Amino acid sequence: MIRETGAPNQTVVDYFLLEGLLYTAEHPRLFFLLFLLIYSITVTGNLLILITVGSDPHLCSPMYHFLGHLSLLDACLSTVTAPKAMAGLLTLDGKAISLQGCAVQLYCFHFLASAECFLYTAMAYDRYLAICRPLRYPLAMDRRRCAGLAGMTWTAGAVHSALHTGLTFRLLYCGPHRIAYFFCDIPPVLKLACADTTINELVMLASIDIVAAGCLILIVISYAFIAAAVLRIRTAAGRKRAFSTCTSHLTVVLLYYLPPVCIYLQPRSSGAGVGAPAVFYTIVTPMLNPFIYTLRNAEVKQALRRLLGQGARDCPAGSPLR
Repeated sequence: MIRETGAPNQTVVDYFLLEGLLYTAEHPRLFFLLFLLIYSITVTGNLLILITVGSDPHLCSPMYHFLGHLSLLDACLSTVTAPKAMAGLLTLDGKAISLQGCAVQLYCFHFLASAECFLYTAMAYDRYLAICRPLRYPLAMDRRRCAGLAGMTWTAGAVHSALHTGLTFRLLYCGPHRIAYFFCDIPPVLKLACADTTINELVMLASIDIVAAGCLILIVISYAFIAAAVLRIRTAAGRKRAFSTCTSHLTVVLLYYLPPVCIYLQPRSSGAGVGAPAVFYTIVTPMLNPFIYTLRNAEVKQALRRLLGQGARDCPAGSPLR
């Protein structure tokens, strides 16, 4: 539906149509089943990790506390995009999204994605303290500080997303209403605005530079110190254990950062054809994270084996989170 505004020859769109992904229109049911399978694995896997971390007394360190937050973020992030994308594969009505619904989806997506970005930085800092400052670690990352750091990541994500959502939907949308994408994201939505979007694009690029690049730099610096500390460990078993706790985090960081860089550094190049990188980090990566953490982490695998038939118990007395 399109309604008129007070200005002459101007109308305001009440809804958008999500065109979806390139090539999916040829075999919509096949892609629907594929996305449904991926989404089911994502939600099940991340909820299983969340339950395991919350119930197993051997996973009480801050690293697993942050892993629980990551699993919750991944499950929610996939839920923001995947169901609507699947609905659009089945019916034309499934492609439609109201202006308000588009704003909510854009806000939730950037809230969760930004919080995840900040969380990866907190996880790198946690590994730095654990490996480079082991004697200070129990005090520097106790229960209160760990919860506060996790809360700060969610708060920073909410503020960051509110800024972008407010800037995006302060603009007038009065003409075309077909979004060449499978969900409401900033670049494809801005292409439909009936106003100058220069400020929005500059803010988006500045956000990439300050937030994403800043977090990535802090992660790289943390792991530079970690690598130097690990190489000073005399025993091979000690080096292997230290590296095993870090490789999973480094893997998911790379999977998270590469696709958004391809998208947001080129704000005018949105379209159904460039949706593949977005699919990777909004739908595929959240599915892979539980496997990455379980396959490369012996403690998580053992905890998953203990999950059935065992209730939650208090953290051991020596745990930093006690």
